[in-house]
Amino acid sequence: MAMPLHTVTDHVTLAPAPERPRRVLISTDTYPPDVNGAAYFTHRLATGLAARGNEVHVVCQSELGPASADVVDGVVVHRLRSAPLLVHPTMRVTVPTRLDRLVAGIAPDVLHTQGHFVVGRAAIAAARRAGVPIVATNHFMPDNLFQFGHIPDRLRAKAGRLAWRDFSRIFNRAVHITTPTPLAARLLAEQGFTREVEAVSCGIDLTRFHPHAEPKAWARRMFDLPDRPTAMFVGRLDEEKRLDELVRALPMVLNETDAQVALVGKGNQRAELERLAKRIGVSDRVFFLGFVADENLPQAYAAADVFAMPGVAELQSIATLEAMATGLPVVAADAMALPHLVDGNGYLFQPGDVVSLARHLTDILTDDVLRAKLGKASRELALTHDDQSSLARFERIYDEVAR
Repeated sequence: MAMPLHTVTDHVTLAPAPERPRRVLISTDTYPPDVNGAAYFTHRLATGLAARGNEVHVVCQSELGPASADVVDGVVVHRLRSAPLLVHPTMRVTVPTRLDRLVAGIAPDVLHTQGHFVVGRAAIAAARRAGVPIVATNHFMPDNLFQFGHIPDRLRAKAGRLAWRDFSRIFNRAVHITTPTPLAARLLAEQGFTREVEAVSCGIDLTRFHPHAEPKAWARRMFDLPDRPTAMFVGRLDEEKRLDELVRALPMVLNETDAQVALVGKGNQRAELERLAKRIGVSDRVFFLGFVADENLPQAYAAADVFAMPGVAELQSIATLEAMATGLPVVAADAMALPHLVDGNGYLFQPGDVVSLARHLTDILTDDVLRAKLGKASRELALTHDDQSSLARFERIYDEVAR
């Protein structure tokens, strides 16, 4: 008697194909080794998403010139050919190109653009042609560009309006738009941007940035700083940071206490700040620490007693958040999104009011009890900006727009 034939499927249950990771393409005009807030945020976003199991690609400009592709910190980084920027010889600009082939090869579930300039614009155009949903995060303010474009003061208002108009035209092509703070979202509305904008904090790694139990002298030795009360700034030494106000406040602080200022970062205002410090007699109390690698930043903050942020073009200020997480009181300009970060943990001053800036720094540097109280409040505020919460929100946004 013939035995019945059985196919393989009669006895074997086929396992479902494993679900592939979420695939995210991030476009940005600035990425490390560039040193600025947008570059740092984009790097931490990309590496944070990769650490959470996503497949992450970044498209950005080459820091050297030729195009390249490599895996860095778990992220596939596609660098586009670039050329020197004539108005700023230390900066480069991406050579315009279509990105259709790159987008087709990656086949991302979502594009998350960090800007609307050369790379962002090209990535948005290619994503639209490929039917890839677009999420856009704004880090832009015209003030950040004026000094690099050498725009005269009398033309800045008109140039700003044109810049915002161009921004609106490009970002209107996104499905979902975010910016770091509610105040930054309000700014977009005030500039005529009519789309809904969600505030999603840049977030910080609270496991890396935290109060230190070691004496300040230990951290100061790492940076060759004398062991005395220290006000610190971290960021680009550029025009919109208004660091001349911090330097000019120092003589008034020195009338009350033996203090110093430490400036962490590079920028085109360093020589001018050095000349100013010498002219007003505080060159021995202003220390330029230069570029400090990201892995050493927690120790830099640990060397300070108070963090000063006189900039007027901050959409959130990652450096201020990091200082807060380290337990530092904050003295910041009452401008843009900085008031969002000062609530019982420090003081605001009106931009240009050097006397108030000096008074607030002096109050903090001369009162141990007040400094401890404000520092504790800073840490508590920083706890609401955990980067894992921000990363989780971005993942939910990606899934929402990709449905």
